[in-house]
Amino acid sequence: MLGRRWRRVASQVGRSVTVWAVSTLTMLVLAGILPDFQLQSADGDSATRIAVTAAFGAGAFGVLSALAWPLLVRLLLLVPALVLGLLVFFLNGALLLVALRLNPAERGGAAWETAVVVAAVMSAVASATGAALAVRDDDAYRRRLYRLADRRRGSGPPCPSTPGTVFLQLDGVGHEVLRDALDKGLMPTLARWTDGDRPTHRLTPWRTDWSSQTGASQLGILHGSNHDVPAFRWYEKESREVMVCNRPTSAAELQRRAVTATGDGGLLTLDGASRGNLFSGGAEEQALVLSIATRRRSRENRSRAGYFAYFSDPANAVRTALSFVAEVGREIGQSTRARLGRTRPRVSRGGLYPFVRAFATVVERDVVVAAVMGDMLAGRSAVYADLVAYDEVAHHSGPAGRDAEKVLQRLDRALELIENVAEHAPRPYRIVVLSDHGQSPGETFRTRYGLTLGDLVRAGCGLPVPRRARRTHSGAEARTAVRAALRIPVEERGERQRPDRHSEPIVLASGNLGLVSFPDVPHRMTKEEIDARHPALLTTLANHPGIGFLLVRSELHGGVVLGPFGTEIPLDRLDQDPGPLAAFGPGAADAVRRTHSFPHTADIMVNSMHDPTDGEVLAFEEQIGSHGGLGGAQGRPFLLSPLALSAPVADGTDLVGAEQVHHVLRRWLSESDGPQVPLETEAEERAA
Repeated sequence: MLGRRWRRVASQVGRSVTVWAVSTLTMLVLAGILPDFQLQSADGDSATRIAVTAAFGAGAFGVLSALAWPLLVRLLLLVPALVLGLLVFFLNGALLLVALRLNPAERGGAAWETAVVVAAVMSAVASATGAALAVRDDDAYRRRLYRLADRRRGSGPPCPSTPGTVFLQLDGVGHEVLRDALDKGLMPTLARWTDGDRPTHRLTPWRTDWSSQTGASQLGILHGSNHDVPAFRWYEKESREVMVCNRPTSAAELQRRAVTATGDGGLLTLDGASRGNLFSGGAEEQALVLSIATRRRSRENRSRAGYFAYFSDPANAVRTALSFVAEVGREIGQSTRARLGRTRPRVSRGGLYPFVRAFATVVERDVVVAAVMGDMLAGRSAVYADLVAYDEVAHHSGPAGRDAEKVLQRLDRALELIENVAEHAPRPYRIVVLSDHGQSPGETFRTRYGLTLGDLVRAGCGLPVPRRARRTHSGAEARTAVRAALRIPVEERGERQRPDRHSEPIVLASGNLGLVSFPDVPHRMTKEEIDARHPALLTTLANHPGIGFLLVRSELHGGVVLGPFGTEIPLDRLDQDPGPLAAFGPGAADAVRRTHSFPHTADIMVNSMHDPTDGEVLAFEEQIGSHGGLGGAQGRPFLLSPLALSAPVADGTDLVGAEQVHHVLRRWLSESDGPQVPLETEAEERAA
């Protein structure tokens, strides 16, 4: 045992010396290339003394990075993540200048901008050298990955020998998009799992609820209930607040409601980890989880702990920062090419979007992958992580565009890395890959018709609309319908009394799903009440070519679906006569009926048109790849599971709804002897 320990120490010393030597050589090369970087005194020195100066500087820089960097990153956790990525360069440059000043012979110096470049290059070279040496030694490789993720179990119980489970969510990747990517060879890792000589996984499509977006799907998957989540954003009349799924306060409230409804903490309650998600799933280990972002920061609860775990290694920080800058440049180039080529459909991609995209596709991906690696090497029983890169890019570039395909390729490489890390984990792991929804292509409602859904609703209510909307054909038709409903001659230009400001409708958009609420009415209005108040509104919306159908409450039928030409079908007759829902495929009627039962369903639920031939919808937001409603690929995500686990559903049976997916994942955890949902008493204590 002692000899083995000494061999390990000798191996570590040897790697450290090699990294130091390579860093010294790098510093000498940079001193010869960069005119503002000097390693000799003004009078000149011999080659030997210059080499000694470089060796001292490289050694001091390495020691300072190892000692000071973790403390600096911990202090910078209060800095926004986008700013932290940019500060990496300047902090590394400052450490290099300090290292040069520590030279007792007072040789060496560099300008600020030069120090930043030198420090970045040296960190990258040192990281590459250390990784190349460590990968040849399984123990060293495992220790390095532990350090990157900062997830040691400490003095906890010994790791069980039963398999753990890793759930990796590829946000927004639909079943058809994945199948097409596998056929094109864009994702060789997943292709090997599903279509290789010895496939290890099965691919199963599933169907989302009407609200086909991350908030509803992930809440259902992790907590077993997404009841009363009608959209990505909606208005709640009793609190007079707009709930938004990616707002920390809303996410915390939605999680609380789900825990109360189900009576348990979630999928990851025992020995679980939640990484990069909207909700915790009941996990004790949480990083980058939105629902805990509003809590008071503590050692047990740090929503940004994943950033510290990753950026505490300066080489990681430099590599991610460089990739961040490259991604910003890539987005600017791609958007410029699309604009010059007059690509259609197209949306604006300026402002801060290049930085938002770079954060989602680089920083979030790197941090989450590192956290998952650490969880696996720590032997955790269940891990659920969300990779949002594809969803962010597909919204602005299109779900089947070249930009989105490049993101799929990079995600596949991340999955390959996680697969390789599983070989070094202290227990076997089963990797499940799934998505929360897909995306449907199509231009925006505003692009096609020249006005927004809010403009159309205001016109249908007889309220003032912007001049650009009044000039459109849709706006003119809406104003004519209002005048006809109110028995006002079309030629009349006199002013009539306008409704009070507080009675104006609130119009919200969630992809191609729109919600209209009247805040001055405390209950969900009925069709009869809406017609009495705004006689032309429902007719204007239902007959618009960009709208597929409406859902409203009826005093006579309980709930009705409205379509063009006066179509009005009660919900209990949709199975016999789907009417306008026929174009939206199987399951549409059940999804609409379920949403109708929610307490916070809007007064008017509006779903855009859907063309079944090309799968296009019209987003009420500025997105050419959208999700949130019914229609097309957005409602068909996938579930990729190991063959060692039982089939998700029986042959010939559809997997429908996020809540059913939750039950499937719970069953798989039971098959692996993984964490079980806690007893009701324990769940109640957690909820309290």
